[in-house]
Parts: sequence; structure tokens; C-alpha cells
Amino acid sequence: MSEKNQHLGSTLDDFLHEEGLYNAAKTEEATRVISWQIAEEMPKKGISKLEMANLMHTSRSQVDRILKAKGNVTIETLQRAAALIGRELRLELV
Repeated sequence: MSEKNQHLGSTLDDFLHEEGLYNAAKTEEATRVISWQIAEEMPKKGISKLEMANLMHTSRSQVDRILKAKGNVTIETLQRAAALIGRELRLELV
């Protein structure tokens, strides 16, 4: 039998829970992944940042913030961007 490694600490999830940061970190993670997926799909669909901005009726700098998941990016904004590249945003409770 092997002994438990005494040098291992808690997991990152445990730490985030202990610090009260878990929910915020999960939200940030989801937003960044979705933003990255949109950014990856845009060139495949031939959509530039400027064209995306025009289609979303916003500025190119706002599209940059969306694609970098900077600031308060709403689910509605991500859904609109996803629809413009022919994708659907799905959220679920697990």
C-alpha cells in the first residue's frame, strides 16, 4: 500500500470554494471558452471583427472586448454573436 502524499494540498476547486471565489471563477471560465470559440469560428465563416461589429450594431472595440471576455459580457451578447456565426449558445444546469 502506498501512503498518501503529505505534500499535496487541496485542489484548486477546494481553494476557490474556501475563498468564496468558485462561482465567479466558473463564470469567467465559461465566458472565456465561449468567447474563444466564437473567435475561432469567425475566420472559418469569413467574418472579420469589423463585420461582426456591424452585424451586432456595435463598435469594433466592443467586439474585441467580447472576444477577449473583458468586462461584463452578457449571455445575450454571446448568444447574438454565436447566432451570427451560425452557432447556438446552450446553457444547462448540471
